[in-house]
Amino acid sequence: MGHGVHVQELPGVGKRYDIDLGRADQRISVVVRSGNVRDLYVFTDRSSDPAAVIELSDEQARKVGAVLSSTYYED
Repeated sequence: MGHGVHVQELPGVGKRYDIDLGRADQRISVVVRSGNVRDLYVFTDRSSDPAAVIELSDEQARKVGAVLSSTYYED
């Protein structure tokens, strides 16, 4: 997928995208499950346990993605 993004198939679940943030103590993983539900995992240390997990619907994920990619505009 591009530098710093690693994709792994999760049989029966969907795909996991691990995003390298360039720091050993921070990383993000996104699991895209069937039904277009996304789980956002935030890791803030070297632990395998996430500091936060947020479930996003397709619409919620699009809103967050638009803000992060600077394509969101207010009316």
